[in-house]
Amino acid sequence: MKTSFKEQCITLRKEGYSIIEIMKATGRAKSSIHTHIKDIPLSEKRLKEIKKASGERIRKFALARKGKSKREFRAFEKWSANTVLLVAHLLFDGEIARTRCAYNNRSVALIGRVERLMREWYDFEPSRYYNKMTGVSRITYSNVALGSYLNTRSRELLQEIKEMPSGLKREFIRAFFDDEGCIDYRPKENRRSIRGYQKDVRILKIIKSLLGDFDIASRVVLPNEVVIVGKENLIKFECEVNFSPGVYMNGNRSNSRWKKHVEKRGLLNQAILSFKS
Repeated sequence: MKTSFKEQCITLRKEGYSIIEIMKATGRAKSSIHTHIKDIPLSEKRLKEIKKASGERIRKFALARKGKSKREFRAFEKWSANTVLLVAHLLFDGEIARTRCAYNNRSVALIGRVERLMREWYDFEPSRYYNKMTGVSRITYSNVALGSYLNTRSRELLQEIKEMPSGLKREFIRAFFDDEGCIDYRPKENRRSIRGYQKDVRILKIIKSLLGDFDIASRVVLPNEVVIVGKENLIKFECEVNFSPGVYMNGNRSNSRWKKHVEKRGLLNQAILSFKS
């Protein structure tokens, strides 16, 4: 005698089958099965077994997905001017975390540069935020795999930059001073220097070493800056590295000497020209 669908559901339920398991066994919808088994509860022991099995499946899936994202990116095999520039900017004035990477700056030119560079390897737009109080813009790329990948490459960059070709060293130094640098030009006080700020003393020492490769003397002044002084050193910096066009000293700072936005490379040139022959 053929067993009815109702009887099949009741029999399986009494044997301890979950509703999902009965769906698989009968090939029928959950709503159809529930009508016949809703008054047949599972034992506490069986409920615990089902819960444990479900948790194991979830953990297995999570481990398989760890570090992955539906939003894929293009990895790069070799360091180039653009990859060094991008990772350097994220290191100096940004953030590379496990789940995301971000960049903060008041400079429209630099925010635009980082976005353009990122588009070479990642097709998705960042989240954007603008702080009206400070004038700082922030772009954030929320992607676990991308954050993890760039975090690894950033560590590689800091380890390998001293051995890279001069062109890549130049991009690294320029990114640092575009993000963290300023011109301390006070002709009445006979002050002319390039200063770069960074809490990580390790990075300050790397910058000092790289400047030395271009025969530019500098010194690390603790706790958080590298300083370049002297006419010859400023001239060499202008010729070998310089600041990027369109990158300005922030005139809105309370301690701004100029009280207006002044292009860094233009101010550097003024400082050099002001030296007495």
